[in-house]
Amino acid sequence: MICDSPLAALFTPPHPRAGRYEVCTTGEAIEIAAGQGDIDALPPLDAFGAAGSYDRAALSRLYGGGRVKVARRWEQQGDEFVSLTYLSPYPDAQLTRLNAGTMVIRFTVPRGL
Repeated sequence: MICDSPLAALFTPPHPRAGRYEVCTTGEAIEIAAGQGDIDALPPLDAFGAAGSYDRAALSRLYGGGRVKVARRWEQQGDEFVSLTYLSPYPDAQLTRLNAGTMVIRFTVPRGL
């Protein structure tokens, strides 16, 4: 998995009040990257949410009325809770091309916050 700061800047809040965000990508299909569980097909703006600074119109045009496969998971890793959102296909940082594989948005929060 390769972590990507430009994608994180687009699709996560600039200054989260608690925890930290990381955005990584993999060439694996979402079914492999996310493991077992439900995978939904959502409109792009629902899939990527409203937290980031990305251009919503450009993202919608890029998907051209198509949907994004999305899986969501929670894990506990030691003293941290980790929220994982898997998205496929995913856009490049310029919002000009869709990439095969899976983008993973990871939000990590220390226990007790």
